[in-house]
Amino acid sequence: MEERKRIIPKDEWVYLDGPKPRTFEFIFAWKVWYEFIKGFRCLHFVGPAITVFGSARYASDHPYYKIGEEIGKRVAQLGFTTVTGGGPGLMEAASKGAFESGGKSIGINILLPFEQGVNPYVHTSVTIRYFFVRKTLLLKYSYAFIVLPGGFGTMDELYETLTLMQTNIVEDFPVVLIGVEYWSKMMDFIREMIDCKTISPPDIHLMKVTDDLDEAFDYVQSYIGDHYKVAKRMRPIWWLFEKS
Repeated sequence: MEERKRIIPKDEWVYLDGPKPRTFEFIFAWKVWYEFIKGFRCLHFVGPAITVFGSARYASDHPYYKIGEEIGKRVAQLGFTTVTGGGPGLMEAASKGAFESGGKSIGINILLPFEQGVNPYVHTSVTIRYFFVRKTLLLKYSYAFIVLPGGFGTMDELYETLTLMQTNIVEDFPVVLIGVEYWSKMMDFIREMIDCKTISPPDIHLMKVTDDLDEAFDYVQSYIGDHYKVAKRMRPIWWLFEKS
């Protein structure tokens, strides 16, 4: 197997190897704090937003890429900022759709062991070292979540969102999965979890699965309209070196 190029410092490769020196733990905690502050400062004025999740591995000639572009376009037409993971594939597609439609596009990129560059269609981007910080930022500023087909990363983001909603840590937000065939086996397994009583029957309604973008955006728009009032945004403070 071809070895991947590592760009993360060696002392951060392993998290589960037991206690480390107190100095190391203090520095790690400081780095996490810094990552949050960096993200908050960069993204404080981006909203209101809708986050689009999806695979980095689909090329521009794939049908889902075209769907991603259309999603970004429709998010822009609603007057929302499109937030993605900032990378290639379906993240790029949604960013491109928003960018070319006059909407605002934000990328929250991740520092990976193999490099993932920021796609050229984001107006503002921030690169985060830790996945758990990145997931917080992807959720924090959005009123809805649209999930295109993806792999482990997309599943991680999806289930993080659903878990926070299931446990009432956050209010229920519209979560729309695009691709009935792609998500069908996952939905079958979720029904199996209901049968096994590991989740409750209402939990399956935390998400909507469809191939119809009209249906998806009608659901998002009506849910936001019925449940949320877009908060008034604060203005940048010049002496804090803030930018809108």
